[in-house]
Amino acid sequence: MSKKNETPVLLIALLATLLLIGGGLWWFGKRLTNLGGSTSSNFPSQTAPPLDQNAVAARFSAGEALLVPEGPAPNPTAQSQKQAGVAAMAAKNYPQAVAAFEAALQAKQNDPEALIYLNNARIGDQKAYEIAIAVPLDTDVDASLEMLRGVAQAQDEVNQKGGIANVPLKIRIVNDGGTPEKARQVAEAIVKDQSILGVIGHYSSDMSLAAGEVYNQGKVVMISPVSTSVKLSNFGPYVFRTVPSDFVAARALANYMLNRLQQKQAAIYFNSQSAYSQSLKSEFASALSLEGGQIVSEFDLSNPGFNAADSFKQATQQGATVLALLPNSGQLDRALQVVQVNQQRLTLLGGDDVYAPKTLSVAGAAAQKMVVAVPWHILANPNVPFVKSSRQLWRADVNWRTAMAYDAADALIAALAAGAQPTRQSIQEALVNPNFASQTGASGTVKFLPSGDRNQGVQLVTIEPGKRSGYGFDFVPLSNNP
Repeated sequence: MSKKNETPVLLIALLATLLLIGGGLWWFGKRLTNLGGSTSSNFPSQTAPPLDQNAVAARFSAGEALLVPEGPAPNPTAQSQKQAGVAAMAAKNYPQAVAAFEAALQAKQNDPEALIYLNNARIGDQKAYEIAIAVPLDTDVDASLEMLRGVAQAQDEVNQKGGIANVPLKIRIVNDGGTPEKARQVAEAIVKDQSILGVIGHYSSDMSLAAGEVYNQGKVVMISPVSTSVKLSNFGPYVFRTVPSDFVAARALANYMLNRLQQKQAAIYFNSQSAYSQSLKSEFASALSLEGGQIVSEFDLSNPGFNAADSFKQATQQGATVLALLPNSGQLDRALQVVQVNQQRLTLLGGDDVYAPKTLSVAGAAAQKMVVAVPWHILANPNVPFVKSSRQLWRADVNWRTAMAYDAADALIAALAAGAQPTRQSIQEALVNPNFASQTGASGTVKFLPSGDRNQGVQLVTIEPGKRSGYGFDFVPLSNNP
């Protein structure tokens, strides 16, 4: 065949090749788009399903629906009265709702959901200032109830005194689902609802970090009573907290280990999937190394292959004399397995998520003498008015989560009172004012640093035999805290 005849054939072949390459690139690009692909994993998929607004709305209640599950020991009388109360609230029959919620509290006095709804029913259609409390009812009912009790008590007290400049305080309970994604969804709904002037929450640091981005963008104040991750410091002008950061707790634990125990080698147990646990672990390791201590081994409780006995054996072989248990609440069970394996052979230290009834009931005698850093303890604050009033209201001792939630509500109430016509913006301006201070907190004055943190120390507690908890062991303040 001549060169003249070859030329058209070569051109056709070249065109065919180009078409095949172009078609392949087009198909691959479409495939990436359908999979939600992006040049950066920081950008969300453009094909994500639309948010179910009804499902998000069902996570909110000012008394029109019950959000708190009944729990393992239901009270049929209290529950039926609460059901009657929410039905009356939904029908705007406020006198009937008041009667029903009062009856529910007669049957179960320590129910913060019923008390919040009762105070909301007493307000009815009157003008009120409204704030929200976001709690993880899907994942941690006990912690949610602890936070709700603090907010319910603050609302009850301020409304009994006539409200804020004669305007009562209304509370909206929000179930944030216990995940960052759902926390972000409810935060977006809160920002859109202009009647909500501020937020108390969220629970875990992961949820507060996710929701905090939304609140900063929407210019709504969030005060977390529980989230301690150092990442929340200077997170934005609308993010505050009444609980000390992990920086403070970690240094208290490290100081106790080095100076009181005279020990220098520790093994750390943590959850790599938790911002809180990661934060506390990093801060503890830094504090220890700066003072001449050493982390001899680290164990990730979220590892599917984690084995408590094997990790303990490895820790002792590597010279650990102290075990630092720094899990989030989701990995507390695995941390307690370590406590059982240890059987008091090595000294135990713990982060604030270890401060839980489960630690006393499950670990029992094996957890004796463990030292835990918490923001507040009721036995260390016997003369604070909050202690007496909380015992009268709930007929029991409350813990640090209730106290810090009370302080968060107290701070918002003070910020609301600072403006003649409070708005979201005036609340934020009041909280960042250097002269701002709420004097009636459970743990003293509530005042915020420019970082949004509260300038406050921690309380070291230990586990000893006792009757207060009902499990045979109690958390009690450690004498001569550093």
